Amino acid sequence: MLNHTTVLITGASRGLGAAIARSAHQHGARVIVNYWQSEDAARALVAELGDRAKAIRADVRSASEVQAMVQQASDWAGAPVTALVNNALLNYRFNGDARHSLDTMPWAAMQDQLDGALRSSLNTLQACRAGMQAAGGGQVVNIGTNLFQNPVVPYHEYTAAKGALLALTRTAAKEWGPQGIRVNMVSGGLLRSTDASAATPAAVFDLIAAQTPLRRVTTPEEMADAVVLLLSPLARGVTGQNLVVDGGLVMN
Repeated sequence: MLNHTTVLITGASRGLGAAIARSAHQHGARVIVNYWQSEDAARALVAELGDRAKAIRADVRSASEVQAMVQQASDWAGAPVTALVNNALLNYRFNGDARHSLDTMPWAAMQDQLDGALRSSLNTLQACRAGMQAAGGGQVVNIGTNLFQNPVVPYHEYTAAKGALLALTRTAAKEWGPQGIRVNMVSGGLLRSTDASAATPAAVFDLIAAQTPLRRVTTPEEMADAVVLLLSPLARGVTGQNLVVDGGLVMN
């Protein structure tokens, strides 16, 4: 489905990002594994995937580092980056006991998540647009959350930042649609399991599973396949949408 496509996945060294990289690679893509701090994990993933994968370090909050990464990716692939997945999650853990409560949360915590989700996505969108337009189109998938529809645990800063990213998803889809660039979001619930969800007690997983029609918690691999579907020509008529992949816990 993704033959001759170069996919850039931010935060791709571990967890959901690594699952997306594996799925995209399985479906024929050249894969750019972006990482910031987890160099060993990124190198190991590239070694697993082989010649159609490359690890590139960049702090996606930095516009200049993102521009350099996209140029390096294009030079390596011999073609523009035409598929982008904004997946990076910076320094966040889903631990209900340790979360910020609304009455004591400092603005710095909110700013950290806005920088990690919204600023980084703006940087990658701006860096990739020219190449996508020159290629006649492109695909973007932003990673969201079902928490802004069902805030089962009130992770205020994380949820607010992802809500803002959904707004950017839809405005970008509106502006760039005439250029053949599709922009969508895939929103998961609690995934079993990633580094971010490792602090979540087993009882919470079981509670969520019992509330879903499928009676199980979504895996990173299941969500990754949904991302690849939206990147592929099979979704060529889909843009500005938020696909929720959580076993039916949230129904749009």
